[in-house]
Amino acid sequence: MATVLTREKAAPRVPIPGSDLEKKDFDASSTSVASIPPLGEPIDKKKHFWQRSKPYDADAIATLPSVFDDPETAEKYQPPAKWENTHRFDPLARWTWGEENRLIRKIDFRIMVWACIMFMALELDRANIGQALTDNFLPELRMDTNDYNLGNTVFKLSFLCAELPSQLVSKWVGPDRWIPTQMVLWSLVASAQFWLSGRTSFLVCRALLGMLQGGFIPDIILYLSYFYKHAELTIRLGYFWTAMSIADIISALLAQGLLRMRGVAGHSGWRWLFLVEGLLTLIIGVMAYLLMPPGPCQTASWFRGRGKEGWFNEREEVIMVNRVLREDPSKSDMHNRERITIGLLWKSLKDYDLWPLYALGLVFQIPFVPVGQYLTLSLRALGFDVFQSNLLTIPYTVGHMITMLAVAYAAEKFSNLTALSVTSQIWGLPFLIFFNVADLAKTNRWVIYAVTTLLLSFPNPHPIQVAWNSRNANSVRSRTISAAVYNMAVQTSGIIASNIYREDDRASMYKRGNRQLLGILCMNIVVYALVKLYYVWKNKSRDNKWAAMTEEQRLDYLANTKDEGNKRLDFRFEH
Repeated sequence: MATVLTREKAAPRVPIPGSDLEKKDFDASSTSVASIPPLGEPIDKKKHFWQRSKPYDADAIATLPSVFDDPETAEKYQPPAKWENTHRFDPLARWTWGEENRLIRKIDFRIMVWACIMFMALELDRANIGQALTDNFLPELRMDTNDYNLGNTVFKLSFLCAELPSQLVSKWVGPDRWIPTQMVLWSLVASAQFWLSGRTSFLVCRALLGMLQGGFIPDIILYLSYFYKHAELTIRLGYFWTAMSIADIISALLAQGLLRMRGVAGHSGWRWLFLVEGLLTLIIGVMAYLLMPPGPCQTASWFRGRGKEGWFNEREEVIMVNRVLREDPSKSDMHNRERITIGLLWKSLKDYDLWPLYALGLVFQIPFVPVGQYLTLSLRALGFDVFQSNLLTIPYTVGHMITMLAVAYAAEKFSNLTALSVTSQIWGLPFLIFFNVADLAKTNRWVIYAVTTLLLSFPNPHPIQVAWNSRNANSVRSRTISAAVYNMAVQTSGIIASNIYREDDRASMYKRGNRQLLGILCMNIVVYALVKLYYVWKNKSRDNKWAAMTEEQRLDYLANTKDEGNKRLDFRFEH
């Protein structure tokens, strides 16, 4: 968050009819503070869906104070002419809370819903191997647990290696072109799994799937940041990953029907599962070409909206652009089809202030992944049949959705990202202790299932940490690279986690693996504490330097500094 250098406090809220506001040309050198129209104040919005909506004046000004309200600082943050939304930038624009809230709902419907649908398609093709396992997938391909582990490792390694190149391509050609292309290509590979013949073809398909799906998530996150403010994005990323859980539920239900197709045309049910769900993704991928606009001011097309207007009229585009830019001026750093050079790439990779978040991405999911990855196989080993094993994955998925959304809302309400993120590790502690002290061979299968369900219902902090990473990047260039690197760290954790449960540990119900998971979880709690301390120390150091400067020195710094992104003295890290 950048320090706002304004000379006046926000003016009292003044009701205004939005349609009567006229766009004015802004000249920072000739505009005085006194001539700036009144600004608004934040409203105390409800933080949870179960709360009643709090009353607010819908006609009050929603334009909040920013660096653009002081002519001396506004000039330093002016968006460049090459930015695709510059023609809608107007520091004197004012709008009401009623207008802003209606616009956010419209963005949710037009942009966010489709992003969730695309993510659900990815999850169907990525995770349906869990359903295939229950239908004699491994025996029919003459494979064992270690082969399955290798397949997961190959997939995640390919996914990881594709993250950064995919993000660079997306930034160059635009996510509205690249994401649909990814979807069409991986849907063809997903469908081709119908013809798997053994270990080699299995590994090749997993590698191709990982290569083509890698980069999708950071691409989408960068795309959504064009439309949403930071707090809005955190909560919506919670819904984004909830869509993944919904896809898991749908996948389990679809498996109930598709796996029963065993014998149709002489083929196994798992083959039909891969084919049908892959073709479904193909349809969604083709539709994505039509339904993804390049940016807030580029929604007009023959398929989207009417005439030159598109989904949003000029007034709505002005509000979209200015409300996001007033909160984070760094979002105008780069054009949405501007490539990142090797120099900029290296500059972003060596940004050590983001390394603590990469460290979290590397370790936070490891204690939970093996248990979830082997759930359907474990349920079969406990005596549940094919269809019971698939349906029994639904309860933990529902629980996971509820806790993940709750922690995402709480993170914004209490503004303590570290504390809310570490709850995932604290949540898992008693359940992993149970797996380590109980004699699982003598424990009732429903007790084991209940404990496993509770463990996998952990409040996943992934949406919080993705948004946290985006905030602390503080530039489009760094945000583009850091999103990919963070996700690469997460995929690396998946590779580590995929090799904790081993075939020689299976007879003891993975006793050795569970000890390792408990040790990693305890380590993670310490890692979260160290990340918190690091960012507190960084902010305090900058506070001291900034406080020691006179106002003239601060203005001179804003005008002439070579510092960029999160290296600026007027930037403070979220934690």
